Amino acid sequence: MGKQEEIMCPIKVKKKSQNQRMPEFATGSWSGLFRGNSKERMNMGDVVTELHSIRRKLLGTNTNRDALPSTSAIPKFLENFKFLQLLNLSYNHFEGEVPTHGVFKNTSATSIKGNSELCGGMPEFQLPKCKYKKSKKRPKLTLTLKLTISALSGLLAIALIVSFLLKKMKSFNLLKATDGFSSTNLIGEGSFGSVYKGILHDHGALLVAVKVINLSHHGASKSFLAECEALRNIRHRNLVKVLTACSGADYQDRDFKALVYEFMVNGNLDEWLHSTPRTNEAPQEQRNLSLIQRMNIAIDVANALEYLHHDCETTIVHCDLKPSNVLLDDEMTARVGDFGLARFLLKQTQDFSTNQSSSIGVRGTMGYAAPEHCEMKLSF
Repeated sequence: MGKQEEIMCPIKVKKKSQNQRMPEFATGSWSGLFRGNSKERMNMGDVVTELHSIRRKLLGTNTNRDALPSTSAIPKFLENFKFLQLLNLSYNHFEGEVPTHGVFKNTSATSIKGNSELCGGMPEFQLPKCKYKKSKKRPKLTLTLKLTISALSGLLAIALIVSFLLKKMKSFNLLKATDGFSSTNLIGEGSFGSVYKGILHDHGALLVAVKVINLSHHGASKSFLAECEALRNIRHRNLVKVLTACSGADYQDRDFKALVYEFMVNGNLDEWLHSTPRTNEAPQEQRNLSLIQRMNIAIDVANALEYLHHDCETTIVHCDLKPSNVLLDDEMTARVGDFGLARFLLKQTQDFSTNQSSSIGVRGTMGYAAPEHCEMKLSF
């Protein structure tokens, strides 16, 4: 063999018939050596070959007494040799787990003695269980996972940018819808802001009422938040429907807050009760309410209050119910609006002392607030 170190493995070939020829793995395409018996015309014999050259036609190996390199694991591919009948791996300093398939299932045909570092395998080997060390290395991200994370990050960044642009665009759209909040589109004023008529052309020429909050007024921001909170989860045919809210900066980069409502073409109840004609109305067009209409409006308002007080998850007290806050749609159905002073009440205990918050002074418009509230006998 020269100086080159080789592993010699005697192989026993099982005879099947008198005319059986030597398997192809013993021919010149293999680097192993063949020791044949001339009487059997090389039908049987011992083949000495390099272990790493053996494939699925291997029938038996004997590598005992330090024939293999030390401190190595038993080759896993040996269990795939379905024709392997005998295997002797004794005293080769193998370590690690013993395979459990193929020839290793037949413990009487497999010898692994003299390898003190082996573990696992078939129970008949009586080896200790293998102890696996938990890897401290973090699992590497696959290419697919990396691409997925990158794509999601990109989409999130785009969504944030679009959201920012929409906020800027929304205040511009409201400015455009009301002709720059022109006085000709002004339909109402209050302590916390002004209401303008507008047309949203980007939404099919939708007619809306835009309530612009006067942020210079003390408590205006708090009123805006209260109204947003009150209108967020309530839905009723007798409540004014809020379409959207805008909070950000206007075209001059000033703080801007507004609420957009569906437009009530018949104005508010106060305009119908007090016969003061609008500047663009002729005298014969002054408004009058019939008795039936008045009764229906009263019923609509009562239905709205019943819903706010009893059917909401948290009781809502309007605190500023007056004719100017009762709006009328094209069918003269009453809708209660302007929740800027609304208060939320927690479920009351027997002593009526567990309200969410309390305040000093009168909330709402004098003349329309509850008498006991004005006399400071009841606070919210």
